[in-house]
Amino acid sequence: MNRYWELARESYSGYANYIWNEITFQYDYKPLWQNYFWGLILLSVFFFIWEWVRPWRKEQPKFRKDFWLDAFYMFFNFFLFSLIVFNALSDVFVNLFNDFLGIFGLTNVVALKIETWPKIAQLFMLFIIRDFIQWWVHRLLHTSPRLWEFHKVHHSVEQMGFAAHLRYHWMETIVYRTIEYLPLAMIGFGIDDFFFVHMFTLAVGHWNHANINVRLGFLKYIFNNPNMHMWHHAHDLPKERRTGVNFGLTLSLWDYIFGTAYIPHSGQNIKLGFPGVQKFPKGFWRQVSYGFNKRNNSENK
Repeated sequence: MNRYWELARESYSGYANYIWNEITFQYDYKPLWQNYFWGLILLSVFFFIWEWVRPWRKEQPKFRKDFWLDAFYMFFNFFLFSLIVFNALSDVFVNLFNDFLGIFGLTNVVALKIETWPKIAQLFMLFIIRDFIQWWVHRLLHTSPRLWEFHKVHHSVEQMGFAAHLRYHWMETIVYRTIEYLPLAMIGFGIDDFFFVHMFTLAVGHWNHANINVRLGFLKYIFNNPNMHMWHHAHDLPKERRTGVNFGLTLSLWDYIFGTAYIPHSGQNIKLGFPGVQKFPKGFWRQVSYGFNKRNNSENK
């Protein structure tokens, strides 16, 4: 037990230094350009300017409703929680999991070694498998009444913009990463591989939520897009689709394959949210603590 406490202490001890080194580029363990902090900022500025110059919903304010709340969520979920708190905590649980497997004589869960593949092939495999897993997890967040209570935070957005991409409950990170871990570990992916895939999916996620519209032609059947994702956030859906539509995060392909694609029209000015969204907590702390209190949950259904 002491080993796990020591591992946790070591994981968190570098918290302040990690933030400062990312901001000031003071690190030598990776290329300077492989920087999550400035990567998030540059992508966000890019989509922010795009929304201002070519808005899809022109009547929507440039600083839309809850813009600053969502901007804070971006750094909390992408940087503070996902990259620091969760990754540090995961060091402990990964070691616990490996020690548990060791009881049964299993010391390596890698079933498919792809380190000999070309780098581009490894990244493509990581992207496809991860996106497929995330599609199913996202669908689970909608079909499980318990998990839906956490997912409501993301769907409480009433005016869409790029920053809404990362407004979600911190429990979602735990659900996604926990379910992702074993299948990705069995293929032998390293954490360094995630930077390229993570930044690409971040860009597509920003785009899906942004107040912009681009015609993709046949590519709309492969990649998710603002026109499609708008319907995922629709307040009103047909009775036979009450648990949701368009679950794709980066790829729309899975929705067309499994019959959950739904775009009856452009959806440019549809009402967003869910029944009861007007009663949903508005502040950050009340939202990130939402989902655990059964009384509050029943009041906001």
